Amino acid sequence: MAKLVDLIPDPSSVLALEVEELAGVALELLTSVGPDEPPRLHPSGFTHATTIGTYPEGQRRDIEFALMEGWQWLAQEGLIAPQPGNSNGWYFITRRGEKIKNREGLAAYRNAVILPREILHPAIVQACWSAFLRGDYDTAVFQGFKELEVAIREMGKFKAEDYGVDLARKAFHESTGPLTDQAVPLSERQALSHLVAGALGSYKNPHSHRKLKLGADEAVEMIILASHLLKIVDARATQSGV
Repeated sequence: MAKLVDLIPDPSSVLALEVEELAGVALELLTSVGPDEPPRLHPSGFTHATTIGTYPEGQRRDIEFALMEGWQWLAQEGLIAPQPGNSNGWYFITRRGEKIKNREGLAAYRNAVILPREILHPAIVQACWSAFLRGDYDTAVFQGFKELEVAIREMGKFKAEDYGVDLARKAFHESTGPLTDQAVPLSERQALSHLVAGALGSYKNPHSHRKLKLGADEAVEMIILASHLLKIVDARATQSGV
């Protein structure tokens, strides 16, 4: 049965974790208990030496508090819950918690929460979702804007050598673009052309030329933009009978 000290030997590293990261460690400790081993699903037992292990005495108390922060986060997210009836403070791992199981699963769960799959274009979900859940944010963003670029090329009937900003300018040219809605005012046609070209130039091309370190929140914003623009491409293609 793994102890906290086995997972993270350095006490300073434990205390440096954010509460969500502590929750992932806590869940791993709770789900690592074998059928013939004593359970850890009680707050008092969860901070016992059999769960935490041996850390320097001066830091042990702080580690106990930190680990309970992770416990409380699990409870708030519905990954653990009090046992029904007069349970004397005992908890159980919920169905959601059983599916997540460990730190990697919790990271994927948190990512799934912040990226609103239900509003994304289906093609963006297929292209980006797995990479985003893995925490591979730069790949997820690149794949999202690559999907947008491919759709523009196909819907506008352009050639394989048409790509990036130039492709967007041609497809959404204010007068001749096959994906331009001539019914809207000129200023709006120009603005959309700038938006699509700027998005591909800013977010797709840099990711294809160099490795960038993106955070989850920033990647979510970019992926949502790619999805929004792809929906516009679909709408324009439908209007023009493409």
